[in-house]
Amino acid sequence: MTAILPEGHTVRPMRVEDAQVIAEESAAYMRELIGFSKHSPEDVANYLRMPGFDPATDGWMVLDRAGRYAGSATAALSGGGTRAGLEVLSKDPAVARWLLDKALQRVRGPKDVLVSIAAVRQDELWPDLLLAAGFNRETSTERMRITFDGPVPRPAVPEGVTVRRGAYDDQTRRAAHAVLVEAFKEQPTADPRPYDEWVESREARSTFDWSQLTLLELDGQGVAMTECNDNFVTSDNCGYVGRLAVVTSARGRGLAKYLLRDAFATDSAAGRTGTILHVDSRNPTPAVALYRSVGMRPDLISDVWRQTLPAE
Repeated sequence: MTAILPEGHTVRPMRVEDAQVIAEESAAYMRELIGFSKHSPEDVANYLRMPGFDPATDGWMVLDRAGRYAGSATAALSGGGTRAGLEVLSKDPAVARWLLDKALQRVRGPKDVLVSIAAVRQDELWPDLLLAAGFNRETSTERMRITFDGPVPRPAVPEGVTVRRGAYDDQTRRAAHAVLVEAFKEQPTADPRPYDEWVESREARSTFDWSQLTLLELDGQGVAMTECNDNFVTSDNCGYVGRLAVVTSARGRGLAKYLLRDAFATDSAAGRTGTILHVDSRNPTPAVALYRSVGMRPDLISDVWRQTLPAE
């Protein structure tokens, strides 16, 4: 049954300029649930500028009869149209149901599509809505954080490793991207974008520049990398590790711990109070244990719900 928008409500296409109000509404909603904001305004704006995402066709703003914000949603396709990520925000269950239905209609197409949506575990609105829409809870994402209790020293470089800070040329970027592809091949829902699209997406972000990428080499070959950004600077005064990757053949050498502690030292030197990252609780590598071993702890858990929409 198709959901119906509550009487007196209107909908319009989303615009990049809506990022501020969406961030404010999201922050207010999350503070009621968990006591702090989940996204910074910059993070929301970066998402709406993401290559391949068109707010005019892939995003919706619902207004109540007084013209005030009542909800919003986005539907972002990836993987050549085989995967989609949905974001839906509304306090009103009827509006949330309508937006979810609208987003699902948008991503249906000529291929089977694996659709994912995340909901903060404390949010009681979503489980029943998602189950009724055909979703199943498959995994969870932990937001992990370390708070510094003083200056963080730079760690010693592992023996035999060359550290390249910054990716200012095509060769270094391609080497880092190759590490991502190799490291995440075991996680089909987390694989990186194709190279050109990956570069474009990074350059579209106001919170990232290529100085924030670190590549580790062994015998002249890229084997590990971190890609950091400033997504949580204005909201939490924390640095953020967006991606950490180590190829299978180089694991067990302490490279991941080095990269994490190196990121902590960089954030500490910049005056940040901590560092944040996200991890899939079902990551096939022992990632959660790794992050805990360097002092990180979860401060937010979101359940990830998925379903496969058959080709039309």
